[in-house]
Amino acid sequence: MARAPAAYLVACTDGFARLNTPRQLSCHAGVAPFERSSGSSVRGRTQVSHQADKSLKTLLHMSALVSVREPGELRQYFERKRAEGKKPILVVNAVRNKLVHRVCAVIRNNRPYERRPITTT
Repeated sequence: MARAPAAYLVACTDGFARLNTPRQLSCHAGVAPFERSSGSSVRGRTQVSHQADKSLKTLLHMSALVSVREPGELRQYFERKRAEGKKPILVVNAVRNKLVHRVCAVIRNNRPYERRPITTT
């Protein structure tokens, strides 16, 4: 069953009353990286929580994949990070997190999203 990403996002956040900061929403969606540590020891790489809203995470993942395919800021970001040697799934997760931050900024500022012009270098 297909879902409308915006409607599902509004429903799972109770109209952005329950989860109103980007960090809270990223944690709920399972796209915020966490360090695995105990005291002063750090164990391996950062990981995302497996106790996430899987439906929301899937919708964000599909949105991120579309964003990286289309020309724009997020595609440039993806290509730049890949050129730095980052793994593709790590960069896609960062794009998902950027999408969450943009959604929260739109809600917080109560203004529609404005795309920046694409600059070619």
